[in-house]
Amino acid sequence: MRNHEMLERRSEMLKRRIGELIAKENQYGLGRQESHFLQMSIRELHQTSFEMNGKTQA
Repeated sequence: MRNHEMLERRSEMLKRRIGELIAKENQYGLGRQESHFLQMSIRELHQTSFEMNGKTQA
């Protein structure tokens, strides 16, 4: 699997995970650990997006 394909797959997984956490947050609220996990996932998604954009332009 090429690096770009791996980044796309990682991005899809992160988006799904973030969506699930946001839905849970809206229904029940999140604990401290889950809230931290959500923030880390969002940062990871931004980093992955940055890497994907950097690879296509280089």
